[in-house]
Amino acid sequence: METLRRLVFAITIFVLASLAFSFWRRGQEGYGLINLIKGESPKAEKFTQPSAPKLNLNDVSILSAMNDEFSKLSAAVLPSVVSINTKTVRQGQTAWHPFFGLVSGRPQVIPGLGSGAIISKEGHIITNYHVIADVSEVVVTTNDNKTHTARILGASREHDIALLKIDDTKKDFPALTFANSDAAKVGQLVFAVGNPFGLSGTVTQGIISARDRHLSDSQLNYLQTDTVINPGNSGGPLVNILGQIIGINVAIYRGDENVRAWQGIGLAVPANDAKSVVDAILAQTKAGTPARSGGGGYLGLELSAEPVAIDTGLGTAQIGAYITDLDPQSPGIAAGLAAGDVVTAFNGGSFRTPRELLAMIRALKPGSQVKMTVLRNGQLLEIPVVIGQRPDAQ
Repeated sequence: METLRRLVFAITIFVLASLAFSFWRRGQEGYGLINLIKGESPKAEKFTQPSAPKLNLNDVSILSAMNDEFSKLSAAVLPSVVSINTKTVRQGQTAWHPFFGLVSGRPQVIPGLGSGAIISKEGHIITNYHVIADVSEVVVTTNDNKTHTARILGASREHDIALLKIDDTKKDFPALTFANSDAAKVGQLVFAVGNPFGLSGTVTQGIISARDRHLSDSQLNYLQTDTVINPGNSGGPLVNILGQIIGINVAIYRGDENVRAWQGIGLAVPANDAKSVVDAILAQTKAGTPARSGGGGYLGLELSAEPVAIDTGLGTAQIGAYITDLDPQSPGIAAGLAAGDVVTAFNGGSFRTPRELLAMIRALKPGSQVKMTVLRNGQLLEIPVVIGQRPDAQ
């Protein structure tokens, strides 16, 4: 009897609660328990999607044109960009075993990743030196997903540039040309193309953020860009709006060594420096001499980025390069060059920009003897100098 009373009480409470809930929901939209008890079907959810975008192409004609141009540029450049996969075999450590004596460990195969750009119809590829340094195997994958083995023709460690050649008799590879990086201006649009984290065919867009901040023959001068560059982009091209190589992506700035991702600052070897390395490698290969560079010319000069106009009445070139500083104990100091000198000629030849003068110095082999004409306190001096080797190449 007690059980029956409890059951009746529970049913009564449930009915009263249901009536109270039904009264509370009266007039409110939605599907509830009472609707289910009544056998009513839930109403279809309303979903009305706009039939047209907020703007039409006439409203954003300039953006629409840029959209099409960026896409056209990417389509033109991508076939010339390759992914580079390398293998480096590191010998295992040798240890003493009490039963077997000296035992060598199993060799370790270390994979590597980078990018490159095809620069000839025969399949020559430019990339970074650090991408292929000390590797035992190089395999490139073109944009059409075909793989090829490649040979290393030569490299310049100080420029961080290497030249590869695809092992294929094909002579119609899609190739990119070099732009004149001396004409590059801060603010110009550029595009980085490469293989970040193994994601081939990646294109990012930005501008040239800075250039020629520090002119010195003791270190390279890079183009700075805000295009997104990540590990794997190394060796890929930085192209201008004409699809020409304006630089070779080489590094990303890492303020925090624990952060390996993009932080807004990328660096690229200027195209003119990269092309000079390629030309030198091809010339050495043709002559049958070793093509791997071990160091470039060095005098320890720091120059003002802007050329100096010289009075033609002095009987020398109209353009000079102002020496702002010299590295201590450098060949330039030993020869008698000084801060404040204006270089007007190098080994009897003229130059158009301070950057060109530095390129002339770097192109010479250490130990070469040359003469420099400088303007000092209104007088022309001819100073013999001996080219040294760059500190970072030793």
